[in-house]
Amino acid sequence: MEDIIMSDQKPVILTCAQPTGEMTLGNYIGAVKNWATMQDDNQCYFGIVDMHAITVRRTPAELRKATLSFLAQYLACGLDPEKSALFVQSHVIGHTELAWVLGCMTPLGELQRMTQFKEKASKLGFQVSEDEGSNNDLKFTHESAKPQASVNSGLLYYPVLMAADILLYNADSVPVGEDQRQHLELARDLAERFNNAYSETFMVPDPYIPKVGARVMSLQDPTRKMSKSDENQNGVLYILESPDSLRKKIKSAVTDSGTEIRVADDKPGISNLLTISSALQDIPVQELEERYVGSSYATLKEDVADVVIEALRPVRERYEEIISDKAGLEKILKDGMERAQARAFKVLNKVYRKVGFFERVR
Repeated sequence: MEDIIMSDQKPVILTCAQPTGEMTLGNYIGAVKNWATMQDDNQCYFGIVDMHAITVRRTPAELRKATLSFLAQYLACGLDPEKSALFVQSHVIGHTELAWVLGCMTPLGELQRMTQFKEKASKLGFQVSEDEGSNNDLKFTHESAKPQASVNSGLLYYPVLMAADILLYNADSVPVGEDQRQHLELARDLAERFNNAYSETFMVPDPYIPKVGARVMSLQDPTRKMSKSDENQNGVLYILESPDSLRKKIKSAVTDSGTEIRVADDKPGISNLLTISSALQDIPVQELEERYVGSSYATLKEDVADVVIEALRPVRERYEEIISDKAGLEKILKDGMERAQARAFKVLNKVYRKVGFFERVR
């Protein structure tokens, strides 16, 4: 294991997100709020993955604006550029270079069987064959396909680039949601595959999934994860949303039959509200259940609205301060890029040497 680039001091945490507009409350509770607590005990690298964002056509000006806004949201949620490296994926040399090396070790069928790829392809009217003897060709479903629909190769290659994002920093662990577990498994497989082929080089990263608040569900369909792509936006809460809008959505949240306020499989709506309140106040759910014995659903909703509004108030206020300082944001990205690049080059140079690339003439 001596070849693996190890941290000299603290474990390395790497996690990234696409700059896709405002973060939801689910993003905050399930991800960024937890990231902020990791900064003292770990070397943290927080990436804004703009390369992943263009698997769907984006207006260039909007993507640039969203990237800067996402950085401001990171900072407003407690990520500290003095403690962590905050960087933009396209600024760091190595992500696409390592993705190419890893892609050359990844069978096509392995990518076509990825759950997220199949789901996105199916929305365009395509279906991936499950027949192991068919080379998993992508097939066109005429009756459901959108006019001139096509699946770009970037969507297929997405998991390899994600694996490169992770392995480029030799991260010890990666905070991921349940929907990204399969992609992390590919990164682990590719790390082991490379290590077996060329000797120990990569850490095999472990997933980090918080036990509390890991999944915040839609307010309108509490059986589904809260998502900014939800067609019913009344089910989605955003961290920069106005207090009046937050309260209105929470008061209209779908609840369950009966009157008991408790977490249970047959009470997904109430369970979701209790989970949100618990995560934002750091109060055990059991304590909240005891607090609301004999209370009404309306009382719970009113209290949850108060908790959400007060928890997000400093985030909104801090964001407004930060987003107006473009020069300050650009400096943070420059500093973060330099820190990320230093580590990335060490890993990339080692990979290049092991696969047999001729040393660059200086």
